[in-house]
Amino acid sequence: MKRLIGIASWFFPSLTGLCCLLILAMVVIILGDIALHGVQRLSWEFVTAEPRVGMTEGGIFPAIFGTVLLVILMTIAVVPLGVATAIYLHEYARQQSKIVHLVRLALQNLAGVPSIVFGLFGLGFFVAFLGSGIDAVVFGGRLTYAQPCVLWASLTLAVLTLPTVVVATEEALRAVPRNYREAAYAMGATRWQVVRRVVLPQSVGGMLTGAILAISRGAGEVAPIMFTGAAYYLPYLPKKLNDQFMELGYHIYVMTTQSPDVEATKPILYSTVLVLLLVTFALNFTAIIIRSRIRRKLRST
Repeated sequence: MKRLIGIASWFFPSLTGLCCLLILAMVVIILGDIALHGVQRLSWEFVTAEPRVGMTEGGIFPAIFGTVLLVILMTIAVVPLGVATAIYLHEYARQQSKIVHLVRLALQNLAGVPSIVFGLFGLGFFVAFLGSGIDAVVFGGRLTYAQPCVLWASLTLAVLTLPTVVVATEEALRAVPRNYREAAYAMGATRWQVVRRVVLPQSVGGMLTGAILAISRGAGEVAPIMFTGAAYYLPYLPKKLNDQFMELGYHIYVMTTQSPDVEATKPILYSTVLVLLLVTFALNFTAIIIRSRIRRKLRST
């Protein structure tokens, strides 16, 4: 019996460690293959120029700009809404309430919905319904917002990543010790004062973690923006919220599926994938730096 226990105590840690090594090896192989083939075409002109000659020459700057703009707008839309939802669910609402149960059920369903469904939802609600209503009320029926554009694409991605932000924020709020709240209430603070001055400063790191996860997912999604704003070929930059835009993930999809000569575009594909990874890492790294500075500031105070 002791021998079996000894074998089990050795076998399972070794098995879990082997699984971790396999996952790490797959990540290294994928990233190494992309980096090895992507640097061949990567250059300053490739990053800063617009595509030319059927996207077989030139660069991908419009796609880089569109990706960054899309992620920024998505973050501006989803973080306040997700944080406010999590604060209401955890700090204000009664946990036995039917409304809380329905909201949590809706968030769970949103987290499990395929991304292509979000694209169809964005097309039907934001573009066809909301955009048409804005055009009818504000612009006298002139086609302005009842069309795919960067605004509707970013809002669609905001709906897609909303469960991520809410769950991460709730976990951060739950990690704040209950004693902090009770001490603040004992000193005569109102619930909003407790939330604003005690709970939120202690949980801001977890909130930013949710934003980082949302950025990571939103930057690589293609299906939700196919119907809501991404353009096949657009050599100029979007200047208004109702303009279409190029996006790196969709650009990769188009070149993979629509190119008449896949072999000729393969070096461009690898370089574009490498740039997409670098842009995603840069956005995440920026958010991590902001989170670290906020945490350092809170520790010092």
